[in-house]
Amino acid sequence: MHNVTLIKGDGIGPAIMDVAVKIINASGVQINWEHMDAGMGAYEAHGSLLPDATLASIEKNRVAFKGPLTTPIGKGFRSINVALRQKYDLYANIRPAKTWKGAQTKYDNVDIVVVRENTEGLYVGLEHYLTPAHDIAESLAVVTRKGSERIVEYAFQYAKKNGRKKVTACHKANILKYTSGLFLEVAKEVATRYPEIEFDDKIVDASCMHLVMDPTQFDVIVTTNMFGDILSDLTAGLVGGLGLIPGANIGSDAALFEAVHGSAPDIATKNIANPTAVIMAGVMMLHHLNESEAAIKIQTAVEKVINDGINVTPDLNPTSNVGTFAMGDAIIAAMQ
Repeated sequence: MHNVTLIKGDGIGPAIMDVAVKIINASGVQINWEHMDAGMGAYEAHGSLLPDATLASIEKNRVAFKGPLTTPIGKGFRSINVALRQKYDLYANIRPAKTWKGAQTKYDNVDIVVVRENTEGLYVGLEHYLTPAHDIAESLAVVTRKGSERIVEYAFQYAKKNGRKKVTACHKANILKYTSGLFLEVAKEVATRYPEIEFDDKIVDASCMHLVMDPTQFDVIVTTNMFGDILSDLTAGLVGGLGLIPGANIGSDAALFEAVHGSAPDIATKNIANPTAVIMAGVMMLHHLNESEAAIKIQTAVEKVINDGINVTPDLNPTSNVGTFAMGDAIIAAMQ
C-alpha cells in the first residue's frame, strides 16, 4: 500500500484528478489517497494557499499527485508550484513530449524529454527595484556547481535507465559567461562519465530554431530553470499542446507529479477538459513507486483511446461530444 498526498487543485483540477485517480485505482495498484487542499480553493476555505496540513502530508508521504492550482494575483506566493519545488528541493523537472497518432500535429515522430533544473536560475526570487520611483528593476540568477552537477547527472542517469542515446545541454554561455558558462562547464565534465551516451550542447535560441525545423535531432535536453520552462512548452507545442504533457518534480527524498497546464476556470464545469496530461503524470508516479506494470497498462490504454480518436475530448477531435469522465471510462475499458 502506497500513501500519496492528493491535491485536486482548482478549476478543472477536481474533474481531471477524479478521472486520473479512478483510472489508477482500476489498474489494481493499492494507494491510500490522502486528500489535501492547496491553491485558491484552499485560500477560500482555510485562508492559506498552502495550509500547514497539506505541507505536513507531503512531508510524511514524500509523494504528491497534484492538479493545476490558481495563484491569486497580489497575495501569497509568487507561484505555489515554485514554493513547493523549493521547500522540498524538487530539483529535477521532467517533461516528456511524444507524438500521438491520434493528435494532429506538424510532426509524426517527436520523442523528447526535457530535464529542467527546478530550484535555481532566475526563479530564485532575487529581484527588486533599484530606484524609489520603481523605474529600474533588477533580477539576479543563481547557478551553482552543485545544482548544475546534480541536474546534468540526473539527465544522464535518466537517459541510461530509459534507453536514451543522446543528451543535449542547452545554454547561453556565449553571452552569460558566468551563469550559463558554469552550467556548460559542469555539463561537459559530467558527460565524460557517460561515454556510452552521445553528448552535445546548443545555444538556447538556436535550440528553439532547431526544434521547430527538425525535432528528431533531440533526445534528452538538460538545461537551466528559465530555459527549461520555455523549451518544455515549446516541445509540448510540437506534439499537440500542454493538455497532453505530464510533469514530474523529483528531489532526493520527495516527488510531486502534476499536470503542467493551467486550471482553466472558464471550462471548469463544462466536462470538456482533456485529462490526458494528469493521467500520464500518474503513469510517471507509478513508475516512481515501482508499479511499472500498472503504469504500462494505463499508458497502453491511453494511447489506444487517443489513437482511435473516438472516445476523446473535443480538443483532440472537434466532432466529438465525449466529455472528461467518458474519456476516462473509455481508458478503463481499454485497460480491461
